Amino acid sequence: MKATLNGRTVAESDDIVEVGGYAYFPAAAVRTDWLEKAPKTADDRECPHGVQFYDLVVSGARHPRAAWCYEAPRPAMANVGGRFGFWNEVEVG
Repeated sequence: MKATLNGRTVAESDDIVEVGGYAYFPAAAVRTDWLEKAPKTADDRECPHGVQFYDLVVSGARHPRAAWCYEAPRPAMANVGGRFGFWNEVEVG
């Protein structure tokens, strides 16, 4: 499975965990050099799984909060801990 943005591959792996309609990629399969931590919102701080959103910066263009990772997932979401999900402009398939 791939995550792409404007034809550029952001992540690619066969080791995908799907939860709630989202595909989560292992960190090793993600272009983490394109990710910059986004400031946490009040909603982010209330997330019981410790969500951290990231801006995706590709070829100088910033795509706000296009990726996220759960830093301290509770047991129900433990299988996606340390993995990245994508949305908004990022195509996953």
